Amino acid sequence: MKKIALFASGSGSNVQRIYEYFQHNEDIQIEIVMCNNSKAGVLKRCQNLRIKYSIFDKHDLMSSTKVLDMLTFYRIDFIALAGFLLLVPPNILTQFPKKIINIHPALLPKYGGKGFYGLKVHESVIKAKEKESGITIHYVNEKFDAGDIIFQATCPVEDAETPETLALKIHDLEYKYYPVIIEKLLMHDDTK
Repeated sequence: MKKIALFASGSGSNVQRIYEYFQHNEDIQIEIVMCNNSKAGVLKRCQNLRIKYSIFDKHDLMSSTKVLDMLTFYRIDFIALAGFLLLVPPNILTQFPKKIINIHPALLPKYGGKGFYGLKVHESVIKAKEKESGITIHYVNEKFDAGDIIFQATCPVEDAETPETLALKIHDLEYKYYPVIIEKLLMHDDTK
């Protein structure tokens, strides 16, 4: 059984979709959701879905071993970031080489990096008059949105597109592909 930790900072719609995708999987289990925002909507979703969760602050993540200790305690094999807005510190990156992925709501390397999240990304894509946008699933390293790209999917950006309508298209791509890519990565991992 492969155990996944999901890291989230926001509403948790991707967390819910990933959980539902793996709910009846006998080989892969969502073990815990790790959240750095005590007011995040993802916590209510976790309660409703009966998913274990842990809340931590930036100090717990960056300046202590609290988060890493929890990942060890729960015997986590893989980490997926789902709307998580902080950098992953070196102590966790070292313990999970090529075992931490993120999903970004644009086609990296464009529109990525610090400050590029949520509607800010879609506003930038529209302002630049891009003809397409999409999602990028990538490995996590010590910089925002700079790890090796695993997968991308695209959607058109229409002339009358708004950040909100583009966000809906991007969410559809996220919900469709993120759980599938997680599953492929875990089922082709022979290290455990």
